[in-house]
Amino acid sequence: MSNVIIENETNPTVVMPSIKRKSKIKHFFKQLSKSKTGLAGFIIMIFLLILGIVGDWIVPFDPLKANFGQKLLPPMTAGHLLGTDQLGRDILSRIISGTKISLIIGITTVFFSGLIGSIIGIISGYFRGWIDVILMRIVDVQLSFPFILLVLVVNAVLGAGLKNIIISLVIGGWVIFARVVRSEVLALREKEFILSCVATGVPRWEIIVKHILPNLFTPIIVLSSLQVASFIIAEASVSFLGFGVQPPQPAWGNMLNEGKDYIFNSWWLITFPGIAIVITTLGVNLFGDWLRDELDPELKGD
Repeated sequence: MSNVIIENETNPTVVMPSIKRKSKIKHFFKQLSKSKTGLAGFIIMIFLLILGIVGDWIVPFDPLKANFGQKLLPPMTAGHLLGTDQLGRDILSRIISGTKISLIIGITTVFFSGLIGSIIGIISGYFRGWIDVILMRIVDVQLSFPFILLVLVVNAVLGAGLKNIIISLVIGGWVIFARVVRSEVLALREKEFILSCVATGVPRWEIIVKHILPNLFTPIIVLSSLQVASFIIAEASVSFLGFGVQPPQPAWGNMLNEGKDYIFNSWWLITFPGIAIVITTLGVNLFGDWLRDELDPELKGD
């Protein structure tokens, strides 16, 4: 749709939807450019997304191919920028390949955790009564278990692998979304516009879909952006303990696990995967913090 502004006597200025969307996008990047930390986090995230998409085509070596004649080479040796591991595999290629796995796990887990937790939070917060009591007691019981321990137990039952680590993280992570969404719904249901809908006989499903759900997008988006980093760290922790993504598939967690026995003689085996985890979580958290402050002006003074 072209950028058109129509002027007439009855309606002096009609701004086309495409102009409004472009204005919002322009405002978003304008505000983002004012925050050095937010911009840094955004750049890191975009870089990682691009790396995850095109990584398999730009890796300098096959990340799965062993070469025992070049094992444990230090960085900047024989064309291996970050060195090689105990099987002669290129560290840089494995880190690049592992980026896609970390992003798939982080984004997929947040999506399903957010979906399940939001539905439960809406039901619990809006309908209250015995439904709220039962659902929140389930949340309380699950929160009484350490998150990593719960994920390890579930993953041990399901078995190791990419699909099962996502399932176990979703099972352990939906409660955060349920708690946050429930608290937001409890506040929204007491607002005048919701009370007016109830008084005029608007069906409950229509109130939830048309009036409550749109007001939940901001807290859900902000929480999702912050939870991505938590899930990436959780996956790395579980993989480090041997219950997550299994070798030879490269994941930052199992790279740390494989390199821990060589920590004193071949420091690069755990240093560079560790740096990748730190940079990723730092970038996500920086952008998430800025997004929280931008979407919730009440927090800007904190």
